[in-house]
Amino acid sequence: MSRARAARKSKLGDLVATAQSRFNRVTARKVRMLADAICGLTVAEADQQLAALHRPSAMPVVSNLLKSAVANAKEKEEDHPEELVIGEIFADAGPMLKRFRPAPMGRGVRVRKRMSHVTIKLFKQG
Repeated sequence: MSRARAARKSKLGDLVATAQSRFNRVTARKVRMLADAICGLTVAEADQQLAALHRPSAMPVVSNLLKSAVANAKEKEEDHPEELVIGEIFADAGPMLKRFRPAPMGRGVRVRKRMSHVTIKLFKQG
């Protein structure tokens, strides 16, 4: 583990809950825009931030995953969601569906329909 990551981890506190969503039919690039906007915020602040941002394809994935992580935290321990901080959220590329569409002069052009895997980790504020 790098020094920077270890220092950041000590500021966050204890890991409370994680949630993972896999094989989402939205690109990782679109999800990363939302992930960068809400990383480091409390759960309540993240909900407000997600409501203000406009990214219709990635919004349901991130908001449902955040709700799932909060539910996991409540199941694990009786924590108030206001005390939880989004310590890590990242989107990785998943598999691609490869399709063909017609192009001029009888050619076929490959269309790549990308997927993503999103992970969120909630920490206690402290």
